[in-house]
Amino acid sequence: MLEVDTAVIGAGVVGLAVARSLAEAGREVVVLEAGDRFGEGISSRSSEVIHAGIYYPKDSLKARLCVEGRRQLYDYCESRKVGHRKCGKWVIATHDAQNSTLEGIQQHAAGNGVPLDLKDGAAIARRLPGVSVSAGLWSPETGILDTHGLMLALLGEMEDAGGSLALRSPVERVESAAGAHTLHVAGPSPCRLKVRNLVNSAGLGAVPLTKSWAGLPDAHKPTQWFARGVYFSYSGHHPFHNLIYPVPEPGGLGVHLTLDLAGQARFGPDVEWVEQEDYRVDPERVHRFAAGIRQWWPGLEVERLQPAYAGIRPKLKDANGGFFDFRVDGPEEHGIPGLVNLFGIESPGLTSCLAIADMVRDKLS
Repeated sequence: MLEVDTAVIGAGVVGLAVARSLAEAGREVVVLEAGDRFGEGISSRSSEVIHAGIYYPKDSLKARLCVEGRRQLYDYCESRKVGHRKCGKWVIATHDAQNSTLEGIQQHAAGNGVPLDLKDGAAIARRLPGVSVSAGLWSPETGILDTHGLMLALLGEMEDAGGSLALRSPVERVESAAGAHTLHVAGPSPCRLKVRNLVNSAGLGAVPLTKSWAGLPDAHKPTQWFARGVYFSYSGHHPFHNLIYPVPEPGGLGVHLTLDLAGQARFGPDVEWVEQEDYRVDPERVHRFAAGIRQWWPGLEVERLQPAYAGIRPKLKDANGGFFDFRVDGPEEHGIPGLVNLFGIESPGLTSCLAIADMVRDKLS
């Protein structure tokens, strides 16, 4: 039996942000990661977008933490020299019937404190030659970043504050009792680890871990669904310098154009509900992508679309369930001292990571 003050399960971007915050607050912290390297789960399979906070219901955790996290993230990336760019985003309507939807999005975003500028098709055509749209919203606060560089910075600062990262250390089960938590850790160096404070930031594994969790009430063990999205990269030159999102569709934001810091374009993700982790990209999905893209970019050359990668979002509702919020379940929710469970941390989790870390720290203070 080993003992440490605080453990964080999962070394993705949120887990590392939480661990850094707790270590800098003076706690003895160890991060337990099941994989061979940090950040190889959800964090490595996103669009790497810094979201403005447009779509989420007012006063939801997603809205609040996205807006606050975005501000913190830009400051953090600037001060730590993490690669990023505030490139802006267009939310576009491809036909007149969608224009009223744009007006509703603009009003909703304003309620979240996010400014959007409504432009007609002619104005957008001057900014985006070759794009055919009826109207669009300009989001100046949207950006992109180097996720791996961000995680390296967070890890380095966590270690500078005395924290440590244990790789190949999967947590198989947890027992919470008498003000402490006992973790059964497998891997090359199996052990039992007793901690006073525990943060479950295991991404896709956060909900499954609760199923055998002794001492956690069943009412605080949610059900989870997987929504997979695939991406196609676009080889060679393209005319875009901003992100482009069509009007949202059920389950996601539609197949959109994002850019990496080198300027390469990629399209995605789409939405497909799956039973288990599966990161294969079916090349035949390119036809569905091309049909959607050509609604607003007729000049697309489909032969330049290449399968890139897939990501999976942990959903707390199924395809018909509508909006669900982040769950940051602390002692006031489940009644267990020194425990925070992070459930349903999908987009905008990357944007919100520093704000989530602040919230977790406060719940454990």
